[in-house]
Amino acid sequence: MAEIVDDTRQIEQLIEGGYCCISIVTHEEQYALQLLREVAIDLDREMLIWSVAGGIRNGILPDSLFTENTDTPATGLYHLADAKAGSICVTLDLAEHLKSGLTLRAWRDLADSFDKNRSTLVMIDNEDTLPEVVKSYTRRFEISFPDEKELKNITRRTLQRFHRDSPIEVGISPRGLDAIVRNLRGLSRRQAERIIIDTVADDKRFDDNDINKVIAGKRRMIQRDSLLEYIETPLDMSEIGGMRRLKKWLSQREDSFSRKAAEFGLESPRGVLMLGVQGAGKSLCAKAIAAAWQQPLLRMDTGTLYNSYIGESERNLRQALKQCEMMSPVVLWIDEIEKGFASAASQSTDGGLSKRLFGTLLTWLQERQTPVFVAATANDIGALPPELLRKGRFDEIFFVDLPALDVRGEIFAIHLKKRMRIPEKFDLDALAEASEGYSGSEIEQAVISALHEAYAEKKGLNTERILKALRTSPPLSATLAERVQSLRAWAGGRCVPAD
Repeated sequence: MAEIVDDTRQIEQLIEGGYCCISIVTHEEQYALQLLREVAIDLDREMLIWSVAGGIRNGILPDSLFTENTDTPATGLYHLADAKAGSICVTLDLAEHLKSGLTLRAWRDLADSFDKNRSTLVMIDNEDTLPEVVKSYTRRFEISFPDEKELKNITRRTLQRFHRDSPIEVGISPRGLDAIVRNLRGLSRRQAERIIIDTVADDKRFDDNDINKVIAGKRRMIQRDSLLEYIETPLDMSEIGGMRRLKKWLSQREDSFSRKAAEFGLESPRGVLMLGVQGAGKSLCAKAIAAAWQQPLLRMDTGTLYNSYIGESERNLRQALKQCEMMSPVVLWIDEIEKGFASAASQSTDGGLSKRLFGTLLTWLQERQTPVFVAATANDIGALPPELLRKGRFDEIFFVDLPALDVRGEIFAIHLKKRMRIPEKFDLDALAEASEGYSGSEIEQAVISALHEAYAEKKGLNTERILKALRTSPPLSATLAERVQSLRAWAGGRCVPAD
């Protein structure tokens, strides 16, 4: 299992490098303990484990007895100080107990002792709530996501274990297994195992037809456990009016993720930033890109990025970005990016958290090597930190303006056709003329409003009803005219027009 070897080697290097304290924040406690057992055996070190549930026990022997009277945090830490030089001592869920002054004092004494005798304290916690003084002693270690080889082994082991308890029929082809494993990428070991169990639990079968079950299970896992939301992408570029330059740019790069493109000397496209008027179709474009390129679409919810626990927000962002890389090739949609990182452009009152998060994102945008295409959208250019607009973060910055006359007619035709109407039976030229200043979403709402009125009156939909809906609902550009003009003035010469 390639990832296990990699994780083992990295943590072994930290221990041999003399770090007296290592922090692992993870929900995969058993995997982390197995890593440490392998390291302890390989380095011929003693391993002890403490938890408040029982105290101290031998970490190598899984059924070893607890040492009496070591279950309280402070007492347990004082006992660990007596471990032989070079030991690996592990604590489980200690972070919360370090709020106690007595426990924190015992921890600091232990850290000083271990720093002198080359022992290592490894803290495994489920949340990053360590006090700042503890973090100053500590080296952070991130558990990896499993690669395809390890995921295949996890799938086989899980099926074998399930079969021993409740016999199942396995009839999957090698190609089907590869597809399932590919769709498990970006999940933790525990999540992948849970999806396999859920897949076979009902019909006691595991075959090629289970691919859709795995995809659905993955969607549920991602939306529940991270900043990412798995988005369905049923539309394509033909459902978006105008944006001819953007469509051409995307079409030219559609095959740039292939091996042939790499052999030709091309790198995978990195992403686009789409600025513009609210409701002009920026979000639709992100969905259409994923559909046109036949890649999964993940939406990052920057609104849930900020966590009340110090350090947890940074960890959430790193985990989400790492998850995207493991699932690549994939399209990452960061909607209204200014809302998540606007404070980074000003003197924030969050202790520098927004600046740290923004720095993490910028570094990743610049340095990532995996084919993750970022489709970021923004409505308020003034709220964006200028560093985000620098070349190299994105391949191109497009400005999405309000639709022109011919494009408005095209948008009306798209929405009429979507609602089972024949566009040619409507006066599209009159509708386009009457909707000057309207965004694509406002045009859609006019069609919907007219439909509601027609249905309530038990009559058909016609041009006049839509014109009436337009007259009774003025566009946002009329009430925010100065803001729209300011946005257009800024974009001139700085952005590529999307249409």
